[in-house]
Amino acid sequence: MGRVGRIGGATPLSRRFGCERTTGMRIAIIDLTTPFATSAPADTAGALIAAWIAPALPEARLTIVPVATGAPLPRLADHDGFILSGSEKGVYDDAPWMADLRALLADARAAAQPLVGLCFGHQIMADTFGGRAELVGQGMVVGVRRYRIEGRDHDTHVWHQDQVTRLPPGARILGAADYCPMGVLAYDFPAFSTQFHPEFHAAYLMRELERAAGVVLPADVAGDARRAVAGARVAPDLMAARAAQTLRTR
Repeated sequence: MGRVGRIGGATPLSRRFGCERTTGMRIAIIDLTTPFATSAPADTAGALIAAWIAPALPEARLTIVPVATGAPLPRLADHDGFILSGSEKGVYDDAPWMADLRALLADARAAAQPLVGLCFGHQIMADTFGGRAELVGQGMVVGVRRYRIEGRDHDTHVWHQDQVTRLPPGARILGAADYCPMGVLAYDFPAFSTQFHPEFHAAYLMRELERAAGVVLPADVAGDARRAVAGARVAPDLMAARAAQTLRTR
């Protein structure tokens, strides 16, 4: 949840994640999450996403843009694709970057520029493209949930209270959970999104749940989620190949 690099002064991440060979593909990871004050740099949303996608997309030059902590949004012309992180915000909030992000998404769709959205990224894409995302009254869904994606069941890591409630025109459902009927979407241009967090790994989620207990989550909810995470087997590369395929499509 948070930042690693900054646009303009950012350090490209291809070398850090073992991807020194590049073909010029430039991918911006738009980090929309404010980290806990005690979170380590490796536990920021941008760093988690980079570590998740880099093995599946070794040719890409990855740049993390920490928008939630003040960096300006990237320019469409400077990148070949974008990954949108989760956020503590909802699509209905008045964050200072929200309107500009929606404009960037609309421009990306018009240019058929690849997009991948995770959790809040999934929601803001759907809401911008003519669907709807909202608070659904189920409380905070956190820990592990099972999704059925293109005919196969997967345990996933989750942390959200909003979800997509109306399918955008031009989108199709690739996956769902019993509580979340529009959990994985693909679009009629190179775009793909998930309600769950494929970038989360178990050790990270266990640490963040411990930090959140009694602060942003009731202690019993955090405890139940920690037990679920400890007992689950979530693939570390979940959906990474699908995301990489989307980002390569131009």
